Amino acid sequence: MTWLDALGWFGSALLVFSLMQARVLRFRILNSIACVILIVFNGILEIWPMVAMNVVLCAINVWFIAKLLRERRDDKAYAVVEVADDDAFLKHFLDVEGREITTLFPNFQGVANSAGRTAYLVLNGHETAGAVVVRDLGDGVARVELDYVTPKYRDFTPGEFVHRQSGLFRSRGFHTVQTPPGMVGAYYDRLGFRRVGDHWEQDVPQA
Repeated sequence: MTWLDALGWFGSALLVFSLMQARVLRFRILNSIACVILIVFNGILEIWPMVAMNVVLCAINVWFIAKLLRERRDDKAYAVVEVADDDAFLKHFLDVEGREITTLFPNFQGVANSAGRTAYLVLNGHETAGAVVVRDLGDGVARVELDYVTPKYRDFTPGEFVHRQSGLFRSRGFHTVQTPPGMVGAYYDRLGFRRVGDHWEQDVPQA
């Protein structure tokens, strides 16, 4: 096998691999890299229709990547909507995502019959990007028992929006937010939380 054959096979494999990505931004980036490789491969072989197709696909990917990165920091991209703990859609969402929620939040027990807890859906337009369940511990302290984002939106910042921009905790009179203990893959250090024992903690940002 020549280096040109290897390049073609690698570009094709990367193109197929990109289609398996659940995260939108990751898919676009990998797909763009694959298209660039195939542009070079087909250009060397002078297969111009394939070159043209991959150039167009690459341009489409770049446009979407730029759009996604603009929305990444747009505080209008998301909304936090409070729902009842017995809301049918919330229950459906938690059931569908249940296996991964159990993996990431091993101590989460659901929201049914949950005195002192409130539940929220994080929306991107009409799509559900995640769910948040907050428990009032008293004395102005909130514990986030669930802070789940679907794989599609994990390259973006719905969690940052909830904690920094939504005003969710401030509007309800909380001055301190605690995260659930034992959470897998915690990202709270990037949001300015401090480590306290088995959880993270932050003072609620003021307006």
